[in-house]
Formats: sequence, structure tokens, C-alpha cells
Amino acid sequence: MTVSTAQPDKEVLKSFRTLPGVGRVIALDLWNMGYRSLDDLKEEDPEKMYQHLEKLAGQHVDRCMLYVFRCVVYCVNNAERAEHLEKWWNWKD
Repeated sequence: MTVSTAQPDKEVLKSFRTLPGVGRVIALDLWNMGYRSLDDLKEEDPEKMYQHLEKLAGQHVDRCMLYVFRCVVYCVNNAERAEHLEKWWNWKD
């Protein structure tokens, strides 16, 4: 994934916000990381996503983002989900 300079698509951002733990800012982060659909997130490695976001930000990003990414990848890959795993804080180390 690379940095996006494209204008964010409101429908894509809206679809990202359907994921647990993803609000307006994180949806925009996903867009800026190069994701354009929920399917784009299916095969992703949350650790690599976190490292990519830190690189884009040019600074340390709170580790909670890693937990959100773990939750997001789990959710896009599982239609039937355990309710407790839809909460990002349950994805801590």
C-alpha cells in the first residue's frame, strides 16, 4: 500500500465505518493507507498495517491502532463473529 493523494470516496469511508472501532478518523487513515474496499483488508497483516501507518504519520502511533487493525481484519474475514472479538480492546497483546 502507498500513500493516497486521491480525494476520499465518501461511500468507501462509510463502508469502513461499519467496522467495529472505526470512526471518521480511522476510516480516513485506511483510505490514506491505500485501501479502497473492505475486501482490500481481508488478507492484510495487522502488524504490517500498523507499521505502515507509523511510517505515513512519521511518528509513533498509539498501539491501540494495532488492536483496531487486528479487530478490523478479523471482522472482514468472519461473517459470524464472536461478540467479544468485535471490541478492539480485546485484541491487546
